[in-house]
Amino acid sequence: MGVNKQESGVQVGVSEEQVAEAKARAARLLLAFRHGNQLAYDTLVAEFGADEPTTDLISALCWIANEGVRKAYLPEAGDQVLRHLARRAEFGDRSVLTEEGAGPDAGRLLEAVAAQDVTSVQDIVRRTPDTTFLLGKFVLAFAMVLPDVPEPVLRDVVEELRGE
Repeated sequence: MGVNKQESGVQVGVSEEQVAEAKARAARLLLAFRHGNQLAYDTLVAEFGADEPTTDLISALCWIANEGVRKAYLPEAGDQVLRHLARRAEFGDRSVLTEEGAGPDAGRLLEAVAAQDVTSVQDIVRRTPDTTFLLGKFVLAFAMVLPDVPEPVLRDVVEELRGE
């Protein structure tokens, strides 16, 4: 069942598919906002073709929606609801990566980082509305490799990361 609205004497109809796609798009945008995935968020906002005042309005609405989700659901339940909405529709030539779908991309992410392929890393992160799971897999992979890293090398890496 679609949504029908009367505007200026003209009947405007929106199909169920269009409604589901709008909900999925909003869920992707909110997931990116909630998890600080700036690349995905900026890409999704750009898809709206919004000018600066509209972009500011979208950000404000995301903040309000995030507060509503945060107060209505436990953190894992809120994300689960949004992922369910997000996985209902495809946008362009890529479908929405959900928690279950992010696993294979963790392997691609590791390969891209090892190859210093910045474009691929950005693409993987940009296409992932919830980077928490993807980065969690990345950290798990690093933890599995960590025992094989010689102590002096690990110390040098940690010092480099700390800026020492």
